[in-house]
Amino acid sequence: MALSEEAQYVLRTVEERNINFIRLWFTDVLGFLKSFTITAQELEGAFAEGMGFDGSSIEGFTRIQESDMIAIPDASTFQIIPWPNEHATFSAAEQPLNREPRELRES
Repeated sequence: MALSEEAQYVLRTVEERNINFIRLWFTDVLGFLKSFTITAQELEGAFAEGMGFDGSSIEGFTRIQESDMIAIPDASTFQIIPWPNEHATFSAAEQPLNREPRELRES
């Protein structure tokens, strides 16, 4: 699958700015901010296939039997965090269950 122009821009920027870590942010069903970090080397794969995480550790997401979740970075939300060693951040859409408060509101 070809990456979008936005995703390609993000990958170039991460490489040019020597960004080492990427934080993927999302909210639980109560609206509390959650995140996990990936390395810059994992970013292209995250755009293409998403990054797996344990949804059972997030309150209200899933039961332990259904806990495998995938977070996909949204390239349009890319931001660089000014830090001694710069970090980048994204909002991430979780799959397969859309349980962010804004998704529930639209249902």
